[in-house]
Amino acid sequence: MPPPWYCWKGEQLILNLRVQPGASRNEICGPVGDLLKIRLTSPPVDGKANKQLLAFLAKQCGVAKTRVELLSGGGSRNKRVGIHRPVRLPAGVTLPQP
Repeated sequence: MPPPWYCWKGEQLILNLRVQPGASRNEICGPVGDLLKIRLTSPPVDGKANKQLLAFLAKQCGVAKTRVELLSGGGSRNKRVGIHRPVRLPAGVTLPQP
């Protein structure tokens, strides 16, 4: 059974995240409870952290920014993000079993 911070819906990887804006560097910290913690350097103003989050995840997963979408949590630190057909997977994520 996969960890509670991710699931697959068809070819889309859904990540449940806890985002810490204003950090010293961009990084995936690892699971914290039912969420995957990510630190970002952008401040949480005018959607800058959300834009940086989507760009960061696109780069980490080897996909175009257009294949990463914020599903919920635009104004919160807890977010759900969908990544369509990721090329690379974050540590701890496995492909769905057929």
